[in-house]
Amino acid sequence: MAHPSKFEKYYLKIKANRWHWLFYIFCRVTLAAGFLAAGMVKIVDERFASGLSEVHPMGAYLEALHHTGYYYTFIGIAQVVAALLLLIPRTVTLGALLYFPIIVNIWLLSFAVRFDGSFVTSPLMVLANVYILVWHYDRLQYLLPFKNSYSFGILKKPARYSLKFPFVFFSGVVATCAGVLVFATFAHEVMPRNSLSDCKKQFIDTQHEATGYVFCECIHTKGQSLDVCLEDYNLAKEPKLP
Repeated sequence: MAHPSKFEKYYLKIKANRWHWLFYIFCRVTLAAGFLAAGMVKIVDERFASGLSEVHPMGAYLEALHHTGYYYTFIGIAQVVAALLLLIPRTVTLGALLYFPIIVNIWLLSFAVRFDGSFVTSPLMVLANVYILVWHYDRLQYLLPFKNSYSFGILKKPARYSLKFPFVFFSGVVATCAGVLVFATFAHEVMPRNSLSDCKKQFIDTQHEATGYVFCECIHTKGQSLDVCLEDYNLAKEPKLP
């Protein structure tokens, strides 16, 4: 007779723990709230992050996306549907599966253009989505592309949850959030920020102040791509040979 793996034993403990269950509910509600707000903006045909300049890398993308007609509306509908499915207990798994590719796309886009608006929130939303998917491993195990010799079937809600607080897990959650914040603060030497003034603030009283101002003008005034402005910035920083 097959025995559960270490992961499966840990998973069974998670499913029987009230603190994990509360965190699971928190992830569902917060993810749903994020997509309900973002999706409704698209459904009513307003440009998302309308305060962002059209020459900003993310602003240019969102402006172009806004002009794609029913495709823009379709994205909004998909976000709202995913959010509603997350809120309904019987459809959570389907909602998490629909949510995942959308939020991964937002995460990668945010990192690609260094967008402050979702540079921190998008990776955390991806991780929260992964947690929900892992919570429903009992259902997803039948879809995964590897053979399971042990199956515990679809788990039912326990009659009584364990109240033991999972210190190690939540310490990891706090550390992960802190790590994302540290990465957002120090991962890149320069960020385009959301406005010309905010962009220039990061260079005040630094040795590359003048060069940094040129970078900001390149982004927010000339409307050049992030790659072009970064290349010019890095070249301008290099010491000039006598």
